[in-house]
Amino acid sequence: MKHFLLFIFCLPLLLHAQDDLLNEIDTDSTINQYADAAFKGLQIVNFQSTKLVADDTFVLVVAHRFGNLKNGIDTFFGLDEAVTRLNFIYGISDNLNIGISRSSFQKIYEGSIKYRIVKQSSNGFPLTIVGFNAVLVNTSFEKESFPLIEFSDRLGYTSQILISRKVNTNLSLEFAPTLFHEGLVSVNEQDNTQFALGFGGRYKLTKRWSLNIDYGLHLNRAENSPFKNPLSIGFDLETGGHVFQLHFTNAQGMNTNSFLGQTTGDWTDGDVFFGFNLSRTF
Repeated sequence: MKHFLLFIFCLPLLLHAQDDLLNEIDTDSTINQYADAAFKGLQIVNFQSTKLVADDTFVLVVAHRFGNLKNGIDTFFGLDEAVTRLNFIYGISDNLNIGISRSSFQKIYEGSIKYRIVKQSSNGFPLTIVGFNAVLVNTSFEKESFPLIEFSDRLGYTSQILISRKVNTNLSLEFAPTLFHEGLVSVNEQDNTQFALGFGGRYKLTKRWSLNIDYGLHLNRAENSPFKNPLSIGFDLETGGHVFQLHFTNAQGMNTNSFLGQTTGDWTDGDVFFGFNLSRTF
């Protein structure tokens, strides 16, 4: 799996290593356009991208994950076991977004803030850096099953630094160091505070289509944990006022804590979920 991921992320770099050097000579406006359009969607697939909603703009993201394809016709290839997340995002400014979401996966409510720290520019800083923080509440825990549960056990926290670079017209890459905390963990030996490294990329195929990939490497998962690292592969389609993302992933949960800490699917065993993200700007 490690060799596969290394190949996927390095292949576009190898393909463009011999490009004419003149392609690197451009005006400031062109280079800034590269930075602005590093990612078309607010998410790569599961991971947040460094794109932000514009000032005084409202965006609705509808995310859907069907059930496991492996179950076949018994669940109509996952249609009977769908999970939905609605995420409402508002641009307070071009550099600051706030969001609130609700997911049917564990009935999670989440509030988030996303803010740009620095922006890639020509003859300036070579990267775009964005911060993302979220607080979630898991409302699925029932008192009958967890009689001693406290409100703090329902809470989860996420802190991420999203670092991206638009390498050229077609290729964008992202690195995302992540800290997340779960108030209640399902594995006895698992630390509540957990760490992960996210890797993602976008490769433009045509004017409207792109290939997107992201992967999360969990750094302190308990040895007896049944959960897996999330790997997602998909395609973005730009259609006027929205971006439509189609993808395959081994994670059904869509909040950062969920897909990093509780992914159950295994690509090697065919445990894959089909899904989509649909962003609509108002």
